[in-house]
Amino acid sequence: MRSALGLAVLLAVAAPAQAQDWPTRPVTIVVPFAAGGSADLLARILQQHMSFGVPLVVENRPGAGGSLAAQIVARAPADGATLLVHSSGYSINAALNPALPYDPRRDFVEVAPLASQAQALVVNPASGIRSVAELIAAAKAKPGEVTYGSSGIGSGAHFAAEKFRIAAGIEVLHIPYKGGADAINDTVAARLAFTFNTLSLALPYIRDGRLLVLGVSSTQRSSLLPEAPTIAESGLPGFEFTFWNGLWAPSGTPPAIVEKIAHDLAQIVATAEVRERLARLGAEPMAMTPAEFARFVRSEIDGAERIARLSGIKAQ
Repeated sequence: MRSALGLAVLLAVAAPAQAQDWPTRPVTIVVPFAAGGSADLLARILQQHMSFGVPLVVENRPGAGGSLAAQIVARAPADGATLLVHSSGYSINAALNPALPYDPRRDFVEVAPLASQAQALVVNPASGIRSVAELIAAAKAKPGEVTYGSSGIGSGAHFAAEKFRIAAGIEVLHIPYKGGADAINDTVAARLAFTFNTLSLALPYIRDGRLLVLGVSSTQRSSLLPEAPTIAESGLPGFEFTFWNGLWAPSGTPPAIVEKIAHDLAQIVATAEVRERLARLGAEPMAMTPAEFARFVRSEIDGAERIARLSGIKAQ
């Protein structure tokens, strides 16, 4: 009994000490996408604003839909010196690919969410479609003939559109592209009926009149497009789909270190400067404890699995 009590006391003292001493070497944030994307930009905001007394390095390791970077971090020492900034693709990968080279449920510990972006549902103004209801009516009038584009099979835009299709009870034809910009351009050129895309990518086209936004996929209207209704208030109650980014550490990272990173991150995201930079990206800050973020990620994986099952989406 004395030995057990002594061990408990030692562990209680050691945990805060671990966080106090951390970090003892440079911290690397691994990003699974190329430079310039939202995950990369968020990682570089952290790089500029988080101060741990050691260099903070951003390392871009694109490939395999984000799995390459995740595998690197999963196999890294669990000391808080290697972190992963990923997107909602983390949950989509988990839903689509049972043969990932890591276990998304066991090989990582969730640290904190970073920001979310609503998806904009856009059409060509010349289409004559002016509302979500009119788009649904057009699709029901010609089942399987109305086309939409996405940035690829299994992408966030693909899942957003399929969730919309399921909720609306329509049949539409998916045209996958290599990137969201290609889908946007073909919607502008009237080769597609509609597309879902992040606000940051769609905004320039909306503002210059080349695209018309029918709705946004978040539960609240966007401050960047306050006149655009949510899809939920446009006839599909409860509809929500956001593109989000978060921060993970390898499983086994001491809870005290996870809590310290999450606490410091929350303070940074609360600053006016960082919020302004997020707003310019069309992003809203997210605030959750590590435990809340872990529950959120699990629910996102469950939701992605449901969409994949109902739509028949398979990993490519």
